[in-house]
Amino acid sequence: MALIPATILTGFLGSGKTTLLKRVLTEAHGQKIAVIENEFGEENIDSDILVTESKEQIVQMSNGCICCTIREDLRETLQLLAAKKRKGLLDFERVVIETTGLADPGPVAQTFFMDDEIAETYLLDSILTLVDAKHAAQQLNDRQEARRQVGFADQLFVSKTDLVSTEEADALIHRVKHMNPRAPVQKVHFGEVPLSQVFDLRGFNLNAKLDIDPDFLKEDEHDHHHHDHDHAHGEHCDHPSHAHEGHGHHHHVDDDVKSFVYKADRPFDPARLEDFLGAIVNIYGPRMLRYKGVLNMQGTERKVIFQGVHQLMGSDLGPAWAEGEARQSRMVFIGIDLPRDILEQGLEQCLV
Repeated sequence: MALIPATILTGFLGSGKTTLLKRVLTEAHGQKIAVIENEFGEENIDSDILVTESKEQIVQMSNGCICCTIREDLRETLQLLAAKKRKGLLDFERVVIETTGLADPGPVAQTFFMDDEIAETYLLDSILTLVDAKHAAQQLNDRQEARRQVGFADQLFVSKTDLVSTEEADALIHRVKHMNPRAPVQKVHFGEVPLSQVFDLRGFNLNAKLDIDPDFLKEDEHDHHHHDHDHAHGEHCDHPSHAHEGHGHHHHVDDDVKSFVYKADRPFDPARLEDFLGAIVNIYGPRMLRYKGVLNMQGTERKVIFQGVHQLMGSDLGPAWAEGEARQSRMVFIGIDLPRDILEQGLEQCLV
C-alpha cells in the first residue's frame, strides 16, 4: 500500500484555518481526505457541519471526506484510521491534522518519525502555517508559540492582507522570511487557497533542492555583521507591542526565532560532522525547530541531504553532483536563540 500523505495545518487564531478546513471537508474537489481535528480548538467545526453521537467521532462528509476529532492520542487516531482503511471500512487518500491555535507543531511532526508503525503507513508531506496579517505583529511579539509556528512551516499563507496597508503586509512578510527563509510565503484571501497549493508540497521530503532566495539574504547582510552600531528600534512609538518594530524594512524586529544559512566550499569529514551534529542536537534539540542541508561529503560523488525536527535527524543520498557544478554545502538552521557562533565554528572544524 502506498504511503498516505499527511499535512499538518497550524496557525494563529482567526487566521482562516477553519475556513480552509471547511472547504476541504465540503467542497467538491474529488479528493477523499481525512481531517483530524484537535478537540480543544476555540472555534470548533463540529457545531456547524458535524452532528454525531458515535463514540468514535468519525464522520463521513457528503463529498467523501472524513472528519474525526481527537480526544486522546494522535498516534492512536492515525493507527485507527489506517486500520479502518485496510479493512475497507473507510476510504481516504490523505490526512490533514489541524493543531489548535497556539500548539507547537513539533511533537505532531515527530510522531511521523518516531513511531515505526506510523512511519510505515504515512508520509509527512508538509507543515502549513496560516498567519493572520491583521494581528500577526502583535501575536509574534507577544507569543513564542506563534513564532515557533512560523519557524516550523514548509509553506506560509498570510491571510487578511486586505485589512492592512501594503507597507504593513510587506513588513510582515519580510519579518517571517527572516524567521524562516526556506518556506515560500504567499498572500491568500481568508483561506481561499487552491488545494493544489496545499497538498503534495513535499516540503518534508529530503530532496536535493535547498531553495533559499540568495538575494534576500544578501540584502540583509549588513544586519548580521554590524551588531555594534545597531539601530535603535521604534523610538518614536511607545505602544508596548510596537516597541520592537523598526521603521524601515531592514531594521527588522529581533525575534528569538531566527534562521541562518551556513555555506562551505570544502567537503565535510563524515565522522566528524556526524559527531558534531549529534552533540548539537543533544544540547539544543528542543530549541532547534527545523534544519536542512545539501552537503558535500568526502568519499561520495553524490549529494548528501539531511534534515531534522528538534532532536530527530535523518539523512539520505541524493543525486550525483553534476559535471562542472560547484560542490558547495549549504545548510539552514531555524531555531530559538541558537548560538550561531558555536554552530559555525563547530561546522568549520568538521571540514576536511
